[in-house]
Amino acid sequence: MGAAASTGGKASAGWIGLAPAALSAALFVWFASLAPSIADGETLRVAWSWAPSLGVSLSFLVDGLSLTFALLISGIGALVFLYSNTYLAGHPQFGRFALFLTAFMLAMLGLVLADNLIALFVFWELTTVTSYLLIGFGHETAKGRRSALQALFVTGAGALALLAGFILLGFTAGSFELSEILAQGDALKDHALYLPILILILAGAFTKSAQFPFHFWLPNAMAAPTPVSAFLHSATMVKAGVYLMARLHPGFSGTDAWLWTLTVAGAFTAVFASLMALRQTDLKQALAYTTLMALGTLTLLLGQDSGYAMTAFATFLIVHSLYKASLFLMVGCIDHATGTREAGLLGGLARAMPVTCFAAALAALSMAGFPPFLGFIGKELKYAGALAVGSEPILVAGAMLAANALMFAVAGVVAFKPFWRPAGGPLPHAPHEAPWPMLAGPVLLAVLGAVFGLYPDLLQRTLVDPTVASLLGTTEDAKTLQLWAGVNLPLILSVATVALGLALYLAHGPIRAALARAVEAAPGFDAGWDRFLDGLKAFAAWQTRLIQTGVLRTYIFATFATVLVGLAGTMAAKGVWPAAPDLSLANWRTVALVALIVAGALLTAVTTSRIAAMASLGVVGIGVAMIFITFGAPDVAITQLLVETLVVVLAAVALLRLPVLDKPGERDRRPRDAVLALGVGAVVTAILLLVLETPLDRRLTDFFETASWPEAYGRNIVNVILVDFRALDTFGEVAVVMIAGLAAYALLRTTAERRETTAEKGEGK
Repeated sequence: MGAAASTGGKASAGWIGLAPAALSAALFVWFASLAPSIADGETLRVAWSWAPSLGVSLSFLVDGLSLTFALLISGIGALVFLYSNTYLAGHPQFGRFALFLTAFMLAMLGLVLADNLIALFVFWELTTVTSYLLIGFGHETAKGRRSALQALFVTGAGALALLAGFILLGFTAGSFELSEILAQGDALKDHALYLPILILILAGAFTKSAQFPFHFWLPNAMAAPTPVSAFLHSATMVKAGVYLMARLHPGFSGTDAWLWTLTVAGAFTAVFASLMALRQTDLKQALAYTTLMALGTLTLLLGQDSGYAMTAFATFLIVHSLYKASLFLMVGCIDHATGTREAGLLGGLARAMPVTCFAAALAALSMAGFPPFLGFIGKELKYAGALAVGSEPILVAGAMLAANALMFAVAGVVAFKPFWRPAGGPLPHAPHEAPWPMLAGPVLLAVLGAVFGLYPDLLQRTLVDPTVASLLGTTEDAKTLQLWAGVNLPLILSVATVALGLALYLAHGPIRAALARAVEAAPGFDAGWDRFLDGLKAFAAWQTRLIQTGVLRTYIFATFATVLVGLAGTMAAKGVWPAAPDLSLANWRTVALVALIVAGALLTAVTTSRIAAMASLGVVGIGVAMIFITFGAPDVAITQLLVETLVVVLAAVALLRLPVLDKPGERDRRPRDAVLALGVGAVVTAILLLVLETPLDRRLTDFFETASWPEAYGRNIVNVILVDFRALDTFGEVAVVMIAGLAAYALLRTTAERRETTAEKGEGK
């Protein structure tokens, strides 16, 4: 609806939209040129060193699976960019839109081509950020902002679990390279950490691919412009989770945990989403739920390891991208031409929009699984793959039958009724055919679905077989794509799908009303999300009131109390305590110095005079410096004296300007603070004694002793370490001290000026 108003009568957005389209087309041509060699069993891998000390490299791998995704991303991306150039022509922020969409496409290509877990995660997060920007492109509306944040939070939370899983996987396998990890065979599945790794990775994959119960963010993401929906939510972003599961299939599949998790989650998501799709009246929302159905089906198929299931996965991956992108773009054409997407208002558009009607018919027939479209072949293979499941094939096939029949009905609602039934009401705009740049994408994608159905060999060798080889390690188990496989159980299930789907289509009005009543009565995930955010904000407010008191001494007390509990609790849990220290080397000098330091500390704790407290702190510092001198470290002693002098001076300036902490009549908090100080001191002392009990590792000492003169031309090892070997660290420390000093000076100066101003006002009165 907004697109029609935003065109402003312009034919296109110019080179800003054509340049990304040309880039996508060039990438598609390059990837297509790799198809013959990939079909022959070759792989292309390139790598650059990124963080060699961590075993992280920027590596990319092109095999059958990644090539299929790359072709879908770049090919559909080129058509979407061409479509957007007209659909959003005249929009004041079109340049920003084109930049975001281009960045997303490149991030998605990096994700499917990455061969390193850390690099894959970086691209994974880039798709999250760019999709957030695209979903929230219409940020003027509260709905757009809410949908973008919801998608960001849900997928971002899953990404944290995914990162933890990747780190565990990398250390468990001894490598972060995917090709090396997957080559280890059953070693990974036999590892004790297999199940935690699987749970963490599937949490990331399920949130990204919107599997139940993380499904609710995807329909809300339809707040994005239609080209974004066609690109992100049909062929690319939401399939990132599916891609990850497919990429890890060779190393993770074959266990009960993998089989049942993916099968149950995929089957439930597919059936649930199909029901919700039939309930929708907004054509774009209906397509969003059919995308959920497809993602559930792909997940279900990846739970298996048979040749039929993997061939069905590869085929349905392609056919869904073709018909779903076509239908999304078709709905955009309808919205552009009529000003609405409401199914109840649309009707009789075939005469005014014949080309759009043609594209919708082809795409819907492929979606419904009619011969001779590629969707029919994909449906037959899905049934064959479901029947080949080792456990509960009838349950899996039944779930797939229900989902496919519901998809048949939804295809009729989305692509048949708007064109062939009588109009349901007055339209905001007089319907007219969309410009050719908007028609090129839906028509071409719909026609490809028919061409590949008539000539499935075009896909078999170039994409399907190499994809199956990536999943199973061989093409021997890949099944043949064919329109006619004889009278068999999959064909019978296909006929049953058509019959049941036709019945659902004819009765979809009452079914929609019943579903609406059921959904209103049941607790909603979307409303639950709002309640979750409200609770999170309330908890944050309570926590802020509790912790952020505005009293500095409270913050200091909480900080040291946390340190005390953390250190002492860890020592108690581990049962590690230091042995009695050896005091045989103590003499009257060390005893006197310790007594001096203790006396200074006690005086600081009990005195009520700030002057006395500062003096006693100085005594403590001087005592520490004298210990350094006693044990032969005069340079450290000089540093200690300089620092101590500076601290005493600054403390004197600051403390004398601060208000009285414990005013007459208030509770004296010094005993509590003294107990905390004793506790922290005792724990730190115990830790130092434990360190002294550990054999000294002289590797660093020997290195610095050997390298100080030849490499840094210095004989004072401490100075060489600070100035040469730790130069940047030392510079940072100096910068921090200078910044802190400037901040303290500014604070004290502001306080003094405020007092002078107050005094002048008093004199004026």
